[in-house]
Amino acid sequence: MAEDPDAKTKDVIRILLAILLPPVGVFLQVGIGLHFWLNILLTLFGYVPGIIHAVWVIVTR
Repeated sequence: MAEDPDAKTKDVIRILLAILLPPVGVFLQVGIGLHFWLNILLTLFGYVPGIIHAVWVIVTR
């Protein structure tokens, strides 16, 4: 099955947002839910864990 080329562009934009503001990237991918709140908590404890979690959420969904 062919993947939508627009989907890759959207993923790249989400990843860039996840690097700048990790909760925004997660919100755009999954909305307000467990992963969003977990990402806010991780970002408050450390910026890098928030980025890692956000990129992981975007890549795996």
